[in-house]
Amino acid sequence: MEKRLYRKEKGKVWAGVFSGMAEYFNVDPVLLRIGWVAFMLGTGVFPGIFFYLIAWLIIPMERSNSNNEDQQH
Repeated sequence: MEKRLYRKEKGKVWAGVFSGMAEYFNVDPVLLRIGWVAFMLGTGVFPGIFFYLIAWLIIPMERSNSNNEDQQH
């Protein structure tokens, strides 16, 4: 199965961007969030918010498999 980047519903804080990226790169989402805050403090708030919004718009939400699981049982 091909590895794909999705925003995650489970474990999300705002839009699920970092939880999806953490699963894709196999790291703790807290580390990504801390890195994002450090990036924002180093570059100003606008670039951090801008890149987060872009990621939110272009990364698709993960499709839920709960409907398929319910129908099989």
